[in-house]
Amino acid sequence: MRVPGVVVAIIGAALGYAVMSFVMTATPLAILDCNYAFGDAAFIIQWHVVGMYAPGFVTGNLIRRFGTLAIIQVGAVITLVCLVVGLSGIDLITNFWPALILLGIGWNFMFVGATSLLTENYRPSEQARIQAINEFVVFGTVAVASLSAGSIYAGAGWSVLLMSAALPVGLVILIVATYGLYKRKAKQKVA
Repeated sequence: MRVPGVVVAIIGAALGYAVMSFVMTATPLAILDCNYAFGDAAFIIQWHVVGMYAPGFVTGNLIRRFGTLAIIQVGAVITLVCLVVGLSGIDLITNFWPALILLGIGWNFMFVGATSLLTENYRPSEQARIQAINEFVVFGTVAVASLSAGSIYAGAGWSVLLMSAALPVGLVILIVATYGLYKRKAKQKVA
């Protein structure tokens, strides 16, 4: 846990997954409150799941080509675009649908990238302990995000919920960028 790459990976995975769960959990509530049918909410969530897992066919190749940090950053930016699309209106096809697809893609890049970063930063003897800590932090954060989504939506509304999701995504961008600079400076000292 003293290795910065491990900490960055755990934070990236936890916040990326938590934001995805937070927005996804509240989306059907928002769709139904906009007087769309239950089937419409199901349609949006189905496409969100496609957005989550379809990129998995290429995410590994993208990580090999561009690096874990770049993929985590791209995932965070895609998630921010998702939030902007969601904030721009409440139309089923022009707002909810693309926002939730983008949310899934952003999650895939952040989570897979962070998981890859984690495996790059521990020794084989530490694997079980570090993976256990990672799972505990990630899924504990996801549980809090999922449980709070309905309350925040009911109390403050869809726009506030989406705006509040931008803070952890921004934090991921900042932490990953800072770690990237740290790594670059460490390489320059060695060279």
